[in-house]
Amino acid sequence: MNKAGLIDAIAAKSGLDKKQSGAALAAMLEAVEEALVAGDRVQLIGFGTWSVNERSARTGRNPSNNEVIEIPAKNVVKFKPGASLAKAVN
Repeated sequence: MNKAGLIDAIAAKSGLDKKQSGAALAAMLEAVEEALVAGDRVQLIGFGTWSVNERSARTGRNPSNNEVIEIPAKNVVKFKPGASLAKAVN
């Protein structure tokens, strides 16, 4: 499912029109992004939790020439599914 499909599904299930559904989805995604940038966790009980983890610097190898390279530290977004979502998928 892509963004347009998700907007269609939100519109069908909520009774909102597509424009309102798109605005609601955009607002939700923006709020999640702002919270993660601020270093907060976003937890939706039953669905899952988004958090930011720090990945430390490490060395790696370039597969084309086997040269050792330094991979810098960075922050990554982690998603842990909630119990209800995990159960529904399985």
